[in-house]
Amino acid sequence: MEETKYQQAVNFVHGRTKFKKILTLDRMRDFCQRLGHPERKLKVIHITGTNGKGSTTAFVRQILMEKGFKVGSFTSPFIIKFNDRFCINGKMISDDRLVEIVDKIKPIVAQMDQDWADKGGGPTEFEIDTAIMFKYFVEEKVDYAVLEVGLGGTYDSTNVVSPLVSVITNVANDHLKFLGPTLSDVARNKAGIIKENTPIIIGDIHGTPLEVIEKTALEKHAPMHILNKDINVSAKPFESWGEKFDFEFQDVKFKNLTTSLMGDYQIYNAALAVTAVSIVAQHEKWVLSREEVVQALKKTTWPGRFERVNDEPLIILDGAHNLQAVQELTKLLKQKFSDQQIHIILAILKDKQAFEMIKELEKIPNVHITLTKFNSPRPIADYQEIVKDFPQIKIQEDWHKALVQQIQEMDASDLILFAGSLYFVSEVRSYFK
Repeated sequence: MEETKYQQAVNFVHGRTKFKKILTLDRMRDFCQRLGHPERKLKVIHITGTNGKGSTTAFVRQILMEKGFKVGSFTSPFIIKFNDRFCINGKMISDDRLVEIVDKIKPIVAQMDQDWADKGGGPTEFEIDTAIMFKYFVEEKVDYAVLEVGLGGTYDSTNVVSPLVSVITNVANDHLKFLGPTLSDVARNKAGIIKENTPIIIGDIHGTPLEVIEKTALEKHAPMHILNKDINVSAKPFESWGEKFDFEFQDVKFKNLTTSLMGDYQIYNAALAVTAVSIVAQHEKWVLSREEVVQALKKTTWPGRFERVNDEPLIILDGAHNLQAVQELTKLLKQKFSDQQIHIILAILKDKQAFEMIKELEKIPNVHITLTKFNSPRPIADYQEIVKDFPQIKIQEDWHKALVQQIQEMDASDLILFAGSLYFVSEVRSYFK
């Protein structure tokens, strides 16, 4: 069967190298210059962090949309299809538009492959993603672009922008082999998105990583706004699906805000988003009302983040793909689902802390875990090794079969949770959706 133009375009992007030995932003800067510097024509909110950057991006986007703006958002990895990395007002780029932009970029990439031949070659896959995004958002004349960092900060290809405000959600052990070896190195890398005299919002970060980030901000004269110091949030009891909290930042005070996303950490993500938009509003001289924030937080959805995909039985998807995310997930399950049995169908990639993640989930008294596999682009953890330490855990390599078995064995009030790799959650989600 002949490839469609769309498949050719996507294959062209995916066919590029993912990483280069020498980290540099020079190649991306050159790329932007050849494209006519689209990155200079955008008003950007730039967001990094180990976890939470996707949800924070979604909250920021929704608040700006509620205000009536045309908003571009760039996220990774994609959950539904490749196009959903590039959204305007929450709607992903069309196949035709993607083909059109890739066709414009191809000759530039070919030329760069020649010009950069002796310096490690032309643009990487993610640099091309970033270029597509810049070109698309500028051509479509978005009012604001909310950009999620791919990996780290300093050398991430999105880091060629001069944002209105930058956000670091948190710092955790994930990606130590790329950004490490220590947590301070990870923090330093994420602090790489801090720009001269540009406000930086700092999320739930403590100890040495926070000191590293504060030091960078001071060197760059970047005004700092730190969660639980300059940004105050207090969680409140909430019976429905989601979270409720009070928010305070400078002279902005919003009481009884609710999110439709579940988990304490979503309160933090929402608070960082409201702070970011408040700073943008101040800079751009428009006013953000409580009603706009209330509506936006209620409407915000984020695929694969404690997402309910079925009611009877209750089936939830959560892309908790590293230890910190699993710790948050464990806390949430203990708080909100202590009175029902929880059946977790879990797929973990080999480069994650699989043993530690499972050990954490095993702390939930009412939990039953089945390890499974899926059509993964990357190697999956060695389950046979893991179950030596956890004999109560089952392995069912086909997740469809695991699902059928759980449904047959469970009570109507039990909960099934698919968790682990975002690639896995994406595959399961497309089955349910």
